[in-house]
Amino acid sequence: MTAQMLSLQEISDRVQIQDLLTRYALAIDTKDWALLDTCFLPDSTVDYTSTGGRKGPYAEIRKWLMEALAPFAVTMHCLGNTSVELEGDRAHVRTYLWNPMGYRKSDGDIHWFTVSAHYVDEMLRTSHGWRIQQRAIVESAMIGGLPGQSRG
Repeated sequence: MTAQMLSLQEISDRVQIQDLLTRYALAIDTKDWALLDTCFLPDSTVDYTSTGGRKGPYAEIRKWLMEALAPFAVTMHCLGNTSVELEGDRAHVRTYLWNPMGYRKSDGDIHWFTVSAHYVDEMLRTSHGWRIQQRAIVESAMIGGLPGQSRG
């Protein structure tokens, strides 16, 4: 594979996309829903079904996330190995995810499990910067299981 020279615009786009991904992880892990709104276009579609979640328009998924993540004492979305294919004002982005999560049980103990997956995103450059237009998560493995499940 030969290295190609990137233009300043391509470098800037890649840095801004990485910042968007970091902002997403921070918003989810701190449950900052207003910050999460800065990651998605209002008409975005999101598919979290491969990890036990839901699929639908961003507004519905945001509401579901607020409810679904409330019992979690800890979520730590660690993102890496991001590949970006730029096509003008569009980008196809794939990002690895390692996400340890701690669910507070009724007795106060924490049920721990880890999701290993990758995000497949279609992003769009807007007047407010890059935003996610379409997101799907593709699970690779789950260590432990969702609360109430036994999974290896």
